[in-house]
Amino acid sequence: MMIRRVVITRHGGPEVLQVVQEPVPEPAPGSVRVRVLVTGVSFADILMRHGLYPGTPPLPFAPGYDIVGVVDKLGPGVAGLQPGQRVAALTVYGGYAEVICLPADRLIPVPEGVDPAEAVSLVLNYVTAYQMLHRVARVKAGDRVLIHGAAGGAGTALLQLGRLAGLTMYGTASAAKHPLVAALGGIPIDYRREDFVARVRSLSGDGVDAVFDPIGGANFWRSYRTLRPGGRLVAYGMSAALEQGRKKLAAGALGYGLLGLCMLLPGRKAGFYDITGVYKDQPGWFREDLTSLFGLLAEKQIQPVIAERLPLAEAARAQELVSRAAVSGKVVLVCSQ
Repeated sequence: MMIRRVVITRHGGPEVLQVVQEPVPEPAPGSVRVRVLVTGVSFADILMRHGLYPGTPPLPFAPGYDIVGVVDKLGPGVAGLQPGQRVAALTVYGGYAEVICLPADRLIPVPEGVDPAEAVSLVLNYVTAYQMLHRVARVKAGDRVLIHGAAGGAGTALLQLGRLAGLTMYGTASAAKHPLVAALGGIPIDYRREDFVARVRSLSGDGVDAVFDPIGGANFWRSYRTLRPGGRLVAYGMSAALEQGRKKLAAGALGYGLLGLCMLLPGRKAGFYDITGVYKDQPGWFREDLTSLFGLLAEKQIQPVIAERLPLAEAARAQELVSRAAVSGKVVLVCSQ
């Protein structure tokens, strides 16, 4: 029996993604074979395609940062999981596949009855949002925050979780996405037509308590300027390193340089959040936080925004939508039924 994967064959545009057929893998001792139902499409996947994401394996490899699937076969020595059970995992890469083998201790049970596409949105986007809010920025009710890319996968997660936390939220987005930002509890700011630094200052008075910035480049410095004394800049991406599908390495270098400067300045705090680093250093946090988020999803206190559900074979189109910020919310690839 053969299964399909979508692999990055070389660095470049969406055309370098190729569907390949391979034999069904067998789980090693301590591992589990999972039939992947859905995998998310993230900006990190696109950075991997361009060779700009650290820690990726040699080419060719399948991207795919997060999955929800069904336990298909247990490897020797695995206990506590059952064939047919729904599970989720932060894969970092490898998710663009019909089947994947993963260590059993990386799998987290998914509640019965939840939409797999909504569930997979929690694995990367909502855990990222939750940890930045509560484990990094340590927000409290009444705090003011600025969310860049507020209509994206992580942005909509920040808005929903921020509303539950009782925050006042400002969200940058293009004008067409303002109704969504407002519906999720944010005050929209048109980053294309407004100076968001001046706008935040006019709305908040003395600035915000935290900024969540996945953009990088010069945006880090501008975000830092919106902070009130004691505030914190949480950087968690570098989308400025790509512009219209082209590498902008100078923007990436500038972003890291400015972030380093912000970290040295007194009166406010700055740092870079990396979910894989946190996952490695504090593995218990990921399981704890994702399990709590699954509870919120099952109780319908959160509802991820699903922009598109596309078949696995349309991975190139899915990445193109994400890279152009052409949709709101999460783009999901349906790998199997």
